Amino acid sequence: MKRLFLTLVIVCGLLPLTSVAEWNKDWTKHAKVSINSQSVTEAASQVPVVVRLHSGNFDFASVNVDGSDLRFVAADDKTELKYYIEKFDAVNELAIIWVMLPSIKPADKDAYFNVYYGNEKATASTSDAKAINAAGTLASFHFAEASLLQDSSATGLQASGAITVQKAGLIGESAVFSGQPLVIAANPAITASAGYTWSAWIKPATLPQTANLYNQGDALSLSIDAQKLTLKIGGATIAGGELKPAVWQHIAFTVNAGNASLYLDGAQVATGAIQALDMSKEIKIGEGFTGELDEMQMASAAKTAGAIKLAASSQGVESALLKVSGSDAGEGDEEGGEPNYLSILINSLTIDAKVVIGILGVMFAISVWVMWSKAVLVSKTDKDNKKFLARFQKADSSDLLSLDKGANYPNSTLYRLYSAGLREIKKRQHPEQQLALSGASMDAIKAAIDADLVRETQKQNAGMVLLTIAISGGPFLGLLGTVVGVMITFAAIAAAGDVNVNAIAPGIAAALLATVAGLGVAIPALFGYNYLASRIKNITIAMQIFVDEFVTRSAELYGKE
Repeated sequence: MKRLFLTLVIVCGLLPLTSVAEWNKDWTKHAKVSINSQSVTEAASQVPVVVRLHSGNFDFASVNVDGSDLRFVAADDKTELKYYIEKFDAVNELAIIWVMLPSIKPADKDAYFNVYYGNEKATASTSDAKAINAAGTLASFHFAEASLLQDSSATGLQASGAITVQKAGLIGESAVFSGQPLVIAANPAITASAGYTWSAWIKPATLPQTANLYNQGDALSLSIDAQKLTLKIGGATIAGGELKPAVWQHIAFTVNAGNASLYLDGAQVATGAIQALDMSKEIKIGEGFTGELDEMQMASAAKTAGAIKLAASSQGVESALLKVSGSDAGEGDEEGGEPNYLSILINSLTIDAKVVIGILGVMFAISVWVMWSKAVLVSKTDKDNKKFLARFQKADSSDLLSLDKGANYPNSTLYRLYSAGLREIKKRQHPEQQLALSGASMDAIKAAIDADLVRETQKQNAGMVLLTIAISGGPFLGLLGTVVGVMITFAAIAAAGDVNVNAIAPGIAAALLATVAGLGVAIPALFGYNYLASRIKNITIAMQIFVDEFVTRSAELYGKE
């Protein structure tokens, strides 16, 4: 009975562990998206946040090519979250997705949700642009290429104007203005009776400039005066903040109960009292403005300073609100542990970098084989040379020409030179006469030995050219892989329309891996080459000295007087 009870306790204790990643067994993979609550200053409900997926934090090889199997599930592993895929590019491994969080709280260290994928049967995406609009949203323009002038909120506003698309915008595509306004017809839904908020991301092409970012006739206008924001409501004017050229900045203004506030990058830069507001006229956006504009929103309530700050800090390229981990792409473990940087680099390699690194791998293997075989050869040569030289130096006239008897010096270059000289001497030795070598004979013998010396030197240096190729060619091949990899990465970023650093960094880092591989081939080869060249040089010098010594002793002992 006790054993049965203990078994039940163990099983019950393991149940919470086995429930992880069990939202739906048809979805085979998932990643954890942690929420960094340090940038949250006040609790909020129904908060749309931007999830950026790229090759460094997500396994695009396991997701459907159109992202149709993506699902977002709350931390309870039961509640599905509403989402909208603004951009999904499996080829260039970039995705921008809006996810509606039911609530978000400050100082909530363990807040997270999951993204599930890996289900080929899930052919129908549940992405819905209207589902990620918070309560009170009057209009939401994402400026996506497929619906450039279409509002994705329940109001369904339709804008008109001569604007173009910049694919590499802040959040997916953005609208490009060249002075002509975007016009939104008057709509009874747009009213300031209960408050009003307008916000957008802007990137001025140049500053200073004069432009109306938002205009409703004499009633309401938000303009750029040189580099300053100016909000005019009726007869009241408030101004503040200083814009920067060619940089994405979040701007917003709120109207509520006779008061208006102006915000820049989430910080309040001006506030003041206003009179009653008439919003019955058409709205003109970007009149006289040159630059880009993205993520324009209108709300039928005055958002709090905390809500505007959260939007500014969570939607930007450098946002640290969300962190994707636990993906099979290898950024971290299920608990958000240390990222596996090597895995990130390998998974981010472009095809050209893989080819270059493959070639460098072959070069490295050849270099190692050459260094090992040459090191063994010179070691054996030195050992046998020392043994033979010791015997040669002890020889006298009686046995100088008989050192080959009982010889066992298979790797001695000196012995092979001696054998060459002995062979030439014996050619000139008459069986019935005493050996006597003329000067011409000694010159011929020395020439024959010198010829063998050259051949022995060539044998010692054989294969060393492969090390010089690795030394000089390895870094250049690696650099080629890096340059081409960087080019491909930037081309993919431009085509995908996402320029955030998290999307660029893995590709650039992976491209640099080719240069590292090139240096990894060249540096050991350089050390090995210098060491072996030094040993071979010593062997060559020893052979030259031996030739001179052998010829001199032979001439002294057997030369004609």
